[in-house]
Amino acid sequence: MFSAPGLPGTFRLQLFTAPGARPVAVATQIGGEEGKGLMNGAESYAGAVWERHCPDEDLPPVWVEWQLWPEGGSQTSRFRRVVFADADRYRPSGPRWTAITHEQLLDLVGAPVATDRGTGYVRRPVEPEPQLVFEEFAVTRLARPRPFREPQCMPVGVPWWRRWMRQVLPRRAGRTCCWYHGGDWHSVNAMARQVLRDSRAQSVGAEDVQGFAVAYAASVGATDWETEALASLFSTWDAIQPDSEAGYINGQHRSQAMLEAGVRRTVVLRHVHEA
Repeated sequence: MFSAPGLPGTFRLQLFTAPGARPVAVATQIGGEEGKGLMNGAESYAGAVWERHCPDEDLPPVWVEWQLWPEGGSQTSRFRRVVFADADRYRPSGPRWTAITHEQLLDLVGAPVATDRGTGYVRRPVEPEPQLVFEEFAVTRLARPRPFREPQCMPVGVPWWRRWMRQVLPRRAGRTCCWYHGGDWHSVNAMARQVLRDSRAQSVGAEDVQGFAVAYAASVGATDWETEALASLFSTWDAIQPDSEAGYINGQHRSQAMLEAGVRRTVVLRHVHEA
């Protein structure tokens, strides 16, 4: 169980060390764990482990993520190694992700690597539970996604003038570079807005809207990619979630793809505390 003051989340840490070798850190987190996910929190998480456990090292530990998703969901759990482009003292930046198999990881550390969350997980002190609310949102109001996780096809942000240009000249065709660019986000968001209206009319709870959306996709003959993309927008652990500091809790990749395509309106997840 790793946590630190000011850190935006928790995770299990397995740290492998040997004389003369760079430490290897394996961070494990379950879907829905409080705070930022491993991907969005990579820099702050790796920096905190570096400062606490390897303070004399010139570089951060070799960083490996293992995000555990619920069975039957649209996401697949996989090991990913993160390489940082820059590493000022305890402040790594510029993360880039590559796949690493369990066998390759075992060869790297020379010891067993657990693949579960472990028994030491302690939830943070209970705070009043917010109400989960899906709502329609103007894409041009989303924060500029940064840092970017797909260097080949998302190398820069979408400046304000290009956002508005894409509103006039939208893109609908998918690309083969990555999943995020793999289909028509205009079609997906048209379905998402209809799902939002129908689910409200039928008083469907936030936890059940994803299943409601998948059923709707099947009824209108959506493609596999469209169904997966639609389901991701109504996932209570992976929906697009703007944070209070003009950034993101989740959803940078999808937001970037939508901005590039000129999508006008999408669906985001809010945590609303009742007064």
